[in-house]
Amino acid sequence: MNYSAIRYEVVDGILTLTLNRPDQLNAFTPQMAEELISAFTHASDDDAVRGIIVTGAGKAFCAGMDLSAPGNVFGLDESQQPTLDDMHERLDDPAIVKGVRDTGGRVTLAIFNCKKPVIAAINGAAVGIGATMTLAMDIRLASDKARIGFVFGKIGIVPEACSSWFLPRIVGISQALEWVYTADIIDANEAQRGGLVKSVIAPEQLLDEARKLLRRIIDNRSPVAIALARQMLYRNTAQPHPLEAHRIDSLAMFYTSVNDGKEGVQSFREKRAPEFKSSASRDLPPFYEEWTREPR
Repeated sequence: MNYSAIRYEVVDGILTLTLNRPDQLNAFTPQMAEELISAFTHASDDDAVRGIIVTGAGKAFCAGMDLSAPGNVFGLDESQQPTLDDMHERLDDPAIVKGVRDTGGRVTLAIFNCKKPVIAAINGAAVGIGATMTLAMDIRLASDKARIGFVFGKIGIVPEACSSWFLPRIVGISQALEWVYTADIIDANEAQRGGLVKSVIAPEQLLDEARKLLRRIIDNRSPVAIALARQMLYRNTAQPHPLEAHRIDSLAMFYTSVNDGKEGVQSFREKRAPEFKSSASRDLPPFYEEWTREPR
């Protein structure tokens, strides 16, 4: 796919995805959504990509939905009257995909399903979808210029992009409700105090710090073990009983132990860096596809 609303750049195993509408403060559009879905889907199975950083061009991360677009800015088909049954039985129907489904949610589901670790480098304003898209990313770093807001209540709509699933898991239900109810714009320090971002960094150091952190995550690590661990932590924490985690832990331990785990143990014994040979595109265990299949 040719990208215009984003930039896709891979250097030394790190993919930097840059939201690239700086003159519009990287305001989100249906086109940007499609490009992000394509980028995360492609990167998930691209062995040249070991990890991903998402940031914004210019002075903003993403100033929310582009409300200046003509027509229905959310890309909705107002001739439809969708039902809950439609969202179960017709979720992949093109009419529902294009005219009903939340575009931000389709983006965060693509991030959620990705096999690679993802860091958000929030370099400036991140409001609305600019804030909620980061919730599906594993770690958020913020410039001290960042301003973040779950501002949906100010325009009479509700949180989107699966944020009602992600946000309470990250910051707790009380903090999530306060930020959604008030729709306040918070600074980076408040976001850090609330548990949303890991650290607040000077703007000129933000991307370097994101790269350093990602290198700690991906260097000398098994791509298959990383992919499995990412999905295990997201999916198992939502299970009603730890036995469900035990089922997956057992399978994941079995298959990693008989593959990259052998090299990991041997390198530990020999006091050297491991040389893992696995590929997240080819070597995930046989249960993975069935386990990660989206529910209906």
